[in-house]
Amino acid sequence: MQPPTLQDVYRARQVIRRYLPPTPLLRSAAMSEALGCEVYLKLETPLPIGAFKVRGGINLLSGLTEEERGRGVITASTGNHGQSIAYAAKLFGVKAVVAAPEGANPDKVAAMRRLGAEVVLTGRDFDEAREWAEERARLDGYRYVHPANEPLLIAGVATVSLEVMEALPGVDVILVPIGGGSGASGHCLVAKRISPKVKVIGVQAEKAPSVYLSWKAGRKVETPDAATWAEGLMTRVPFGLTLGIILEHIDEIVLVSEEEMRQGVRFLLEAAHQLAEAAGAAPAAAARKLKDRLTGQTVVLIVSGCNITLDQLRWVLAEPQTR
Repeated sequence: MQPPTLQDVYRARQVIRRYLPPTPLLRSAAMSEALGCEVYLKLETPLPIGAFKVRGGINLLSGLTEEERGRGVITASTGNHGQSIAYAAKLFGVKAVVAAPEGANPDKVAAMRRLGAEVVLTGRDFDEAREWAEERARLDGYRYVHPANEPLLIAGVATVSLEVMEALPGVDVILVPIGGGSGASGHCLVAKRISPKVKVIGVQAEKAPSVYLSWKAGRKVETPDAATWAEGLMTRVPFGLTLGIILEHIDEIVLVSEEEMRQGVRFLLEAAHQLAEAAGAAPAAAARKLKDRLTGQTVVLIVSGCNITLDQLRWVLAEPQTR
């Protein structure tokens, strides 16, 4: 399985622009002042599912053969990837089944069902749900859609990076969350190809550090659990295709704590009036942590999604406490 090329990403944009508009890239004066650098927010939150993943879903489903569409698709997700496949499946008239962990974000589960997907809650976490989906695909003949090891999916989400580089060619640093790694892979393949001086910094949760540990070790490292409140970062097992791209191209990976992500959500809300879920706020959390190193630079924070529950938001706005 080969990574997508820059030409593949341009082709993906031709597909995606039929269904989705480009997303905003906005300078935040308040965040720039607070961090001592030029801060721009790439807001994926206005997209139909409130997250960047829909780009990949549309590109992948559009590229399926008629035979694959007739079989239907199955995937696993903590929420946003599942919504992307559900949305694209509805768009192209394809049956979709999504396996989600038993404790999945209820708002995301409801959204997937609203889009017409069959959602099966199974397993203690994302990786157990993924294993169930893989077995169901083998037994029932569905076209299995891996959450990351799909070149068309990566090419689709990489169109975010094209939009960033065309709107802000002088960017110095892109901070992007890492769960399965499709988003970070896209910036590695696109931004660094267009402008080699750009630094791509990935952000993972301290409680779900599999890609960080793999990057440090130079090989695949699994973790026994992924106990973060950021469901978009909740992976125990790195994925081969995206990990290979990340190991080869990424400049750095930073870990953020649960409290730092909570403060990242607050920072985006208070300083930029933008609502983000924990994974979407992880780059803002990392920017606060790296403040001294970012001074004077032009920095883009990828606000990858806004699907935060009311309970999560209440906790974010409450006084500091242990989660």
